[in-house]
Amino acid sequence: MPPEETEVLQRRLERERAARKQAETLLEEKSRELYQTNQELRTLADHLEELVAERTKELAQARDQALEANRAKSVFLANMSHELRTPLNAILGFTQLMMRDHGLLAEYREHLDVIIRSGEHLLGLINDVLEMSKIEAGQHTLHEESFDLYYLLNGLEDMFRLRASDKKLTLLFDLAEGIPQYVRTDPNKLRQVLINLLGNAVKFTHEGGVTLRCRSAPLSLTEDENLAVKQGARLLFEVEDTGPGIAETELEELFEAFKQTATGRQMQEGSGLGLAISHMFVHLLGGELTVVSAVDQGSVFKFDIPVQCAAVTEVPVRQPRQRVIGLEPGQPSYRILIVEDRLENRRLLVKLLESIGFEVREAVNGQEGVEIWEAWEPHLVWMDMRMPVMDGYEATKRIKSTTKGQATVVVALTASVFEEQRTVILSAGCDDFVRKPFRDKDIFDVLHRHLGVRFLYAGQDQETATPRPDGMSTDLTPTALRTLPAQWLSDLHQAAQRADMESMLSLLTVIETDYAPLAQELQTLIQDFRLDKIIALTDTEEQS
Repeated sequence: MPPEETEVLQRRLERERAARKQAETLLEEKSRELYQTNQELRTLADHLEELVAERTKELAQARDQALEANRAKSVFLANMSHELRTPLNAILGFTQLMMRDHGLLAEYREHLDVIIRSGEHLLGLINDVLEMSKIEAGQHTLHEESFDLYYLLNGLEDMFRLRASDKKLTLLFDLAEGIPQYVRTDPNKLRQVLINLLGNAVKFTHEGGVTLRCRSAPLSLTEDENLAVKQGARLLFEVEDTGPGIAETELEELFEAFKQTATGRQMQEGSGLGLAISHMFVHLLGGELTVVSAVDQGSVFKFDIPVQCAAVTEVPVRQPRQRVIGLEPGQPSYRILIVEDRLENRRLLVKLLESIGFEVREAVNGQEGVEIWEAWEPHLVWMDMRMPVMDGYEATKRIKSTTKGQATVVVALTASVFEEQRTVILSAGCDDFVRKPFRDKDIFDVLHRHLGVRFLYAGQDQETATPRPDGMSTDLTPTALRTLPAQWLSDLHQAAQRADMESMLSLLTVIETDYAPLAQELQTLIQDFRLDKIIALTDTEEQS
């Protein structure tokens, strides 16, 4: 090879070696950079894992704290429910017992009536506070059932007609054609929402009137396929008033708990929870409560909810309310045991049941209750669930653990407002569940349902009633009613004007022996909500 070619080849080889060395150097640098990057990424990944673990631990602690707070809130609500409702049970219960006294003076009856109304108002406020707390704790669920929507709305119209009339307001229930009569949803929550909205409308309106509108529309498949297939519908409600209206600045906070409008604060009534509860109830029912309002013009509250149409056969038959006055003849002598640590609540049940004709014994705690049950063998035990020495849960378990105890009916008495408490109580062995404060009807219904007890009711057997010596006619005319005491007629007239059903029924007990036919006719008018006719018949000034 010529020298010049050899030299060219050597230079080329040197350049290639230099390029290869440069490439190797660059590769080493990149490898070092990549290694460093990997190390940094590993360090970052480890740091992120630490952060995630720390955050997960924090979230777990926050969740545990929230659960503990909810548990503490539930315990607080249970205690508050018991401590507030238990004394109210005694107040309202003994007042009802006193109202059963036929010889009670009209003046005292009026005083008792004030106590009942005030007690029930206080109970309503307590229920609002507990209801709001239950909602916030996520402890509210729907209890759907089939019911007569027409009957519910007619009852509300009767309830508010006289209130509106007293304020010289017009009350209009505008119900469109085609509204399904029998529907399935939670009737108690729907009724409570409408009562709150109508109550506020009547309370704050001083001129003009209040209108409730109800419309229905078919459900589309996009809204709820399952409900639409089952012939569902949407019910649209509006409550409109001509009241003072609500300022725009107050609308944003209108549905918040304990918030009241300027008008509400001026009237110093209510707990400031009614609209907040209504808003949440409507949400539970599947709708949204909204309001449109203008100052000095009035307000319109609207909501619509999905419902399932029901058949008339699915709706329970309504029983007219009757006052129990005794036990029907020809029945066994029923033994009833009351296990309750509070004297006032114990004596309330004792007096109520003994006045009807039951054999009654009482115990102050679960241990004493079990001992009396063992020796006396009562047919039914009313069992308070919170007691010293031995509570109602343990006492019930001991009774029900025996063959003899399986034949004994044990009914829980509790001041708890929690529906889920029913499951806990029934799982302890109780056969039924009654909340405090209870009405005498609640007690009698349980006795009839579990023991088959048959009762005598006021005005039930007119053939055996003591006849009037003057052969008084049973026709309800002003002339016939003038045979009744003047003060009694005045009391009935005033009670009818207030739409006070309890007072009117209690007044009938005063005349049911000597004026049985008239008492029966008046009772029918009261149960049919014909308060307009009672007012006209008892208006002594108009007749004089």
